[in-house]
Amino acid sequence: MPSNEQRRAAAKRKLERQLVRRAEQEKKRKRLVIAGSVLGVIVVAAAGVGVYFLTRGDDEASTTAESSSQVPTTTFVNTPLELPGPPPPAVKPATVDCAYPAGREPAKPVTAPATTTVATDGPEVKLAIDSTQGPIGLTLSSAQAPCTVNSMVSLAEQGYFDNTSCHRIVASPGFGILQCGDPAATGGGGPGYTFDNEYPTDLYPLGDPALQTPVNYQRGVVAMANAGISPEGDGTNGSQFFLVFGDTELPPNYTIFGTIDEAGLATLDKVAGAGVQGGARDGAPAMPISFNSVKVA
Repeated sequence: MPSNEQRRAAAKRKLERQLVRRAEQEKKRKRLVIAGSVLGVIVVAAAGVGVYFLTRGDDEASTTAESSSQVPTTTFVNTPLELPGPPPPAVKPATVDCAYPAGREPAKPVTAPATTTVATDGPEVKLAIDSTQGPIGLTLSSAQAPCTVNSMVSLAEQGYFDNTSCHRIVASPGFGILQCGDPAATGGGGPGYTFDNEYPTDLYPLGDPALQTPVNYQRGVVAMANAGISPEGDGTNGSQFFLVFGDTELPPNYTIFGTIDEAGLATLDKVAGAGVQGGARDGAPAMPISFNSVKVA
């Protein structure tokens, strides 16, 4: 039987072997950590080189192209609403009298339309918008909204919309609009006068509950923005309007006065594909869009 001294010597040798194994394991672990770190640096560097070559583009590209490419875009897909559109417009007299009472200080110097007796059976009016993101063509209908069209033509001829920004976009299922027409780009600017709603509001008596029942403002229409209707029926239309690129659910309180051409819808789809600044649902467009000029074609 081993003596106590022999047992102590054996335990000492066992402990020494364990310490040696632990030291070797620690050295091995450190070598693996160092190797992993070096490999990680290599992978990151390689990824950085790959991103550089994928995104550096053509050195000859313009500044505008470079800034536009930084905004991610997708194809906007309209989600058609099953909700019916407003009823067909009512037949109007051959001429109507329009009123443009003075309002707040204009956002840009302009005068109210000089002509207030307006024909409803004239030819359709074309507006050509040269925007920073592409052309937008509008066809305006005096048969539907003669006073609105009269105001829009007057403002365009005075250069009111030139060099102005579209300040608001909403791009989601059931709502797709780009709001423009405010030279101040705040949502509060106007031409210094107001006028009443027309189609489809004029199809309903004042106070009719149907004025609060949503209808489908279908993709491709252009309508006026406003600040609501007074209890007396006075309208608050000015210069702001919205271009509808996706079927939109709204009460019939916004005057529809024309349509957008296919080139214009393509431009709007591009802007809508970039979404809203900050990823919000409603706000400034992530892809800024301004009107260089708006002219009667």
